[in-house]
Amino acid sequence: MPHPNARIPDFWPKGKDWTFPRPDQPLDMNLDVTVERWGNRVGVTYNGADYTYRQIADRVHALAGYLQHNGLTKGGRVLLYTQNCPQYIISFYAILRAGGVVVPVNPMNKQSEIDYLVADTGAKIAICALELSDHIRPALARRDLELLIGTRMSDMGRPDFDLIPDNRVQTMSESEAEVIGIVGFQSALTAGHVPSPRTTNSDDLAVIPYSSGTTGQPKGCVHTHRTVMASLVAGVIWNPTDENTIHLAALPFFHVTGMMNGMHSPLMTGGRNVILPRWSSKLAAGLIERYHITRWRSISTMAIDLVNDPDFDSYDLSSLEMIGGGGAAMPEAIAKKLKDMTGLDYVEGYGLSETMAATHVNPLDAPKRQCLGQPIFEVDSRVLEIGGDTELPHGEVGEIVMHAPQNFIGYWQRPEATAEAFVEIDGVPFFRSGDIGYRDADGYFFMVDRVKRMVNAAGFKVWPAEIEMLMLHHPDIAECCVIGAKDTRRGECVKAFIVPQGGSRDTLTQEAVITWCKAKMSAYKCPSIVEFVDALPKSGAGKVLWKNLT
Repeated sequence: MPHPNARIPDFWPKGKDWTFPRPDQPLDMNLDVTVERWGNRVGVTYNGADYTYRQIADRVHALAGYLQHNGLTKGGRVLLYTQNCPQYIISFYAILRAGGVVVPVNPMNKQSEIDYLVADTGAKIAICALELSDHIRPALARRDLELLIGTRMSDMGRPDFDLIPDNRVQTMSESEAEVIGIVGFQSALTAGHVPSPRTTNSDDLAVIPYSSGTTGQPKGCVHTHRTVMASLVAGVIWNPTDENTIHLAALPFFHVTGMMNGMHSPLMTGGRNVILPRWSSKLAAGLIERYHITRWRSISTMAIDLVNDPDFDSYDLSSLEMIGGGGAAMPEAIAKKLKDMTGLDYVEGYGLSETMAATHVNPLDAPKRQCLGQPIFEVDSRVLEIGGDTELPHGEVGEIVMHAPQNFIGYWQRPEATAEAFVEIDGVPFFRSGDIGYRDADGYFFMVDRVKRMVNAAGFKVWPAEIEMLMLHHPDIAECCVIGAKDTRRGECVKAFIVPQGGSRDTLTQEAVITWCKAKMSAYKCPSIVEFVDALPKSGAGKVLWKNLT
């Protein structure tokens, strides 16, 4: 139930409950309930292969037993490092069923980023895609990881699936991986270990997604089963879905929006989940037509790609009944093209890793464009003066804060950062989003800017301090400052101002820097623009004046 001092929004429809019922149970029990009701229905479709919910649950049960047999105890963190595939869903729920905590890892992460997550979480077990294993194997070789389970992402799909091009990247098989110390996913499933009775409850830890921080190092956002269930159930009620819904899982599962809407929601409600391994407008359109997809959650850049696809006018999207997403505001021209093609409004929403996805969503019957939406069930959201705790009138610009049942319980092992992230108002803790916006008279929230120094590249939040820290490992870079630059497709991109080391001033090139970055960090973090300067602007105290750079 909400805090007694939480305020019901004055726009809330009369006669509509502001509170909402949700089961007091661990997240992974949703799979048990679904198997009881719809166990023999197709739950997951991947590259032409179908799996019933019972088949998924059997694999979850087997993997959970294997994890427990190999040392996973209650509260133990497990890194999950693959692109979207059935193995991701199986692994996620097996970790929870075994009592563990999922640490979702961006599949674009490289070795230095993986090493940091292993050290920060203290994880001893990881499950990875063999296609990505080069970046995580060094942690196993150093014995920082004690167990690495590997799966080939193509293994649970049909090799002859006609919508997938033939130029797929080949990687080692599970049997080849076992020769170098990686346990094959299938070997784990067939080992015959049975999990012990479930001991987790709603207040145990469930998942720790990482959100980059202003200090230069990402911070783990700690969520319990209760906070995840609050976000999940509220979203399903606000934007209804059921066992007849056919979902396109296009957003990456490691990201909280994809995790909640593309994985947990279909599983809880018994719908069919058609998985998109990675974004492709052609493949997405083909899957929508082939499987009569009814619901597609995305980010604006996906919609832009689809609309700008030269074959867009030939695609059959007539089965769609709902489209929407977040990450960045949907451009008016793109929203209109989608509306003309599908007859549907693109429903925008807003949330963060700290809130396990959405706290604000547009009403389905009255969405506004370029709008974050309205606070959903039990979310008390306000606009405060920047840096203070005084609430501002409607229409005035300030920092968006929220008290919500889906708010995280804090940053992993960072009590000071956790304290700074909240402000108490009327005895209620509100999370400071760091986003600047305003609320109109109808209760809709709009984004204006950000309090924090952050780049929003196609919905991925990039913290310049983290990029600078990584780039300073380059032997020819003396100083570096990263800012956001406008990008017609992604909204923003990363721009780096570099002071070269003395001896490399005439030889260091933009292309060389970008190539180096692509080998060291996730692609979305890499600078798209590099500008070389003799010096960075600094204050009298020596602090870089990044706001002076454009």
